[in-house]
Amino acid sequence: MFLDHSSKEINIKVVYDGPELAGKKASFQYVRSKLPSPRGVFLSQPTIMGRTDFFDFVPPGLGEIRGFKCRIHVFIVLENGVSEYTRRLILKGVDGVIFVADSQRHRAEANLSSLKELESNLAAEGYDSAKVSRVYSYNKRDLPDALPVAELEERLNPQRKYPSFETIASRGVGVVDPLKAVIRAILVDAKGGSLH
Repeated sequence: MFLDHSSKEINIKVVYDGPELAGKKASFQYVRSKLPSPRGVFLSQPTIMGRTDFFDFVPPGLGEIRGFKCRIHVFIVLENGVSEYTRRLILKGVDGVIFVADSQRHRAEANLSSLKELESNLAAEGYDSAKVSRVYSYNKRDLPDALPVAELEERLNPQRKYPSFETIASRGVGVVDPLKAVIRAILVDAKGGSLH
């Protein structure tokens, strides 16, 4: 979280993470398409091994916090074969993560591997992953081989520490809720002590 005193803004960074083809891109695009005008900046930045997309917005109706308005910066790393360096770079300054898990049974190990990689990358960047706001988006709930939510929770969120949501990103079902929840969690944490 970064306080910009000149613009009177609290800048919050949210990153979509998760395994390849889990629905991160569809979630990101759907959320961006539903933002009211005026929308903030949208950038698509090529990197050495992939592409990073980014947009920002000021949530309508949120109001001000101690005289500051909130600006949310949302990032996603796209493409196959993205380097670990690029993923770590995107996590610099992160306040919250939306972990998009693929609900399909045959993707269970990919979800777990991606979650371990996220936690490793957060640690490499100096974060205590338990203190970074996180929500789970259990995507592809409409597919016939989707694992029960209880099984996904047991594998990815065993202590039920983080909120989770059932989503169908291809149709926009439930996709906005994880973003709202992670923003809420970040702001609650900020009000609890780190916002000065």
